[in-house]
Order: sequence, then C-alpha cells, then structure tokens
Amino acid sequence: MAVSKCVKLTGALTQELLKSVDNVLFDCDGVLWHGDSAIAGASEVVKLLRKKNKRVFFVTNNSTKTQELYAQKLCKMGFEAVKEEVFGTAHCTALYLKQVACFNGGKVYLIGGKALSEELDKVGISYVGPGPDPVFGGMSDWASVPLDPDVKAVVVGFDEHFSYLKLTKALCYLKDPGCLFIGTNTDTKLPLEGGRAVPGTGCLIRAVETAVNRKAIIIGKPSKFIYDCVVSKYGVDPARTVMVGDRLDTDILLGSNCNLKTVLTLTGVTSLVEAQSCAASNCPEERRLAPDFYIDTIGDLLPALQG
Repeated sequence: MAVSKCVKLTGALTQELLKSVDNVLFDCDGVLWHGDSAIAGASEVVKLLRKKNKRVFFVTNNSTKTQELYAQKLCKMGFEAVKEEVFGTAHCTALYLKQVACFNGGKVYLIGGKALSEELDKVGISYVGPGPDPVFGGMSDWASVPLDPDVKAVVVGFDEHFSYLKLTKALCYLKDPGCLFIGTNTDTKLPLEGGRAVPGTGCLIRAVETAVNRKAIIIGKPSKFIYDCVVSKYGVDPARTVMVGDRLDTDILLGSNCNLKTVLTLTGVTSLVEAQSCAASNCPEERRLAPDFYIDTIGDLLPALQG
C-alpha cells in the first residue's frame, strides 16, 4: 500500500516531524518572503529552529545573487543568516566547475549576470560573454562569430541581455562535444507580486538545448548537486533532513531525489489542488512530486516550536 502523501501538518504531527529532523532546508522566495517583504512569522520560525539546535540552510535556484547578497537580504528581513548557510545556483555552479577535472584551466562562455561573474571570480575561473551582445550583419556574420579558443564550458543562467547572437555563440562553442554545457536551473517563470511573472532561466536553457541538440547539466533544484554541496560542507544526514518549499517540480522533487522529508507551503507557486492531484496519482513520477506534508504558511510551524 502506498504511503500517505500531502498530509496537513498540525499539532502533534508537526512536533513529531520537528523531533525527527536536525536540518531544515528552506527555499526562499514564496516560502520565507514575497519580493522584499518577509512572510508573517518566517523569521521567528527560523530563530526558534536555531534555538532548538536545528541547522538551517537556504537553498535557492536564483542565480542573480551571490552568497553575500542573499545573506544581506536575509539579515535585512530579520533571519540572522551568514553567507555559508546560503546555497544558490551562482555559487554552486562555480563549485561544480572547480570539481570537474576536464575543465581545469579553461574559460567559460557565460550567459548570465553579475552574480555568476562574481562567483566565478571568487574561485579563479575566467569567463567571456557577460553584458549586452547585439546582433550585427547578416547570417554569414552570425555563423562566423569570433570564438575564444580557451572556452571549455558554456554556462547559462538568468540573463536579461539574452540575445540571438548569444544563442549563436553558444551553438558554435557547443559544437565541440568536449565543451561542457551547464545550466543553473530550469525554472520556467519567475512569479512577481500581484500575480505577474517573467520568463525564467529554464526558457533560456531550453533555447540553447534546442539549438545544440544537447541537454544541459543542471546545478539547481531538483538536481542533487545543489544538495550535495550542503552535504559536502556540513555532512547532513538525509534521514534527518527536511526540505521546505513552494514548488513541486523543484523543491519537492529535490527532496524526493535526495530521500529527504518534504513540506510544501502554499504561499508560493503550487496550489493545494495540484499537490493533492500528484499525491493521488497512480503514476510513480507524478507521486514523486507530491510532498509528504503541507502547511498554509510557514508561520503555521510556530505553535509547535513555541511549545
């Protein structure tokens, strides 16, 4: 018989879950805050978790902020975080490149912003490509763009300057099967306040994948690599770890991929109807998207933590 999924956390069940874990991984936007406003009770939840000797980590797919910038934002909202607790895709992409032996000494063709550039700088990796790159000339010019012979990897993150010429350069570099193809995350849209949204990094990665007929190595959730970065630094035990997020296809699937307990909060992307649909599905892949538990908002954890 299948184990019950998508159970609402209340009362004694919440206390039982908290006793069973030593480590709490939080997604940020939609879980702890909306835009620049903390969700009610979020900072108090983090404070009380620490008081109960739980280790707290912030695991985000956002590639537009460095560890330092994320820690600053967390502290500004009252979370008292340090940069070492932040695992974002800009930082983890740089870590990945440092670990890949075949990349040793190469350059990156970077489709991405300032945070990715700064994280690559920190680990001594050279790169080309950031900033606007407008189209010039005609098709023959596009197909003959000058390339840097030292480029050994193409990295695609969020880039507001994404262009046809950048896509063409990525295609030219990735014709070489030895050139690594890395994407920070596959989020297809970025929700904004008021129900608005803009296209996410996943759209840019999909464009490059389509052009080159190759799949990118993904760093962020639901890829295990971003969790492995936490394990490598802190030695967390998956059996004693819970992932708290607002998206099924990133946060909750990461938990499933890494054998973590999972909690969905309904203050972000995913609705309860969507989560319950996955929990009731007969399809194994859809059930992997279903959280173990759900809460209406992160503040719902306060009574159990205050008890």
